[in-house]
Amino acid sequence: MASRTGLYIVPTHRWYIERTVWLIAGIVLLAATLLAIFVNPSWILGVTATGLVSINVAFTGFCPVGNVLRLFGCQPMLGTKTKTRGNLYFLQTDKWYLERRIYVTVGVNITIGSLLVLLYSPWWALFTGFVGAAMIWFAATGYCVLANILLWLGAEPRLNPNLLPSGRCAECSKSSVCLNPKVRHA
Repeated sequence: MASRTGLYIVPTHRWYIERTVWLIAGIVLLAATLLAIFVNPSWILGVTATGLVSINVAFTGFCPVGNVLRLFGCQPMLGTKTKTRGNLYFLQTDKWYLERRIYVTVGVNITIGSLLVLLYSPWWALFTGFVGAAMIWFAATGYCVLANILLWLGAEPRLNPNLLPSGRCAECSKSSVCLNPKVRHA
């Protein structure tokens, strides 16, 4: 990975599956964190479950929430192009691109944070609450601190075609799908 410069902001012109998943996960994280703080510490297991699902999505591409959203007509931007039985949604797993790294990084961090809440101190809930708020912010504005750090470290984005070379542009020989309307392909 070569380091990059610039600002990474995902498209916010419509509610595609991945963006909606980030919003739902953020709401679940905030709700579970608040319930753990104010009702019962066991609610933090909702954060753990969200983290484990996020890790699963990063490695297998299968997203239960993404599949429910697909049933309601929501379209993916990072879904696989191969047809699956039952038209299921799977996140692309051909390469460790930036957005896929977000899933695994967030999953590992909130899982560890939630376990620290249960085993060490309820103050760790501040971290899981921060991540939940950051995910809602990411879905609403398209901006994510973690995504920008990963970009600067050299991770290749697929949702922002203006930060080429990107795996989403056929001109770069990395994908047959291009979201950049400025590029004309033969």
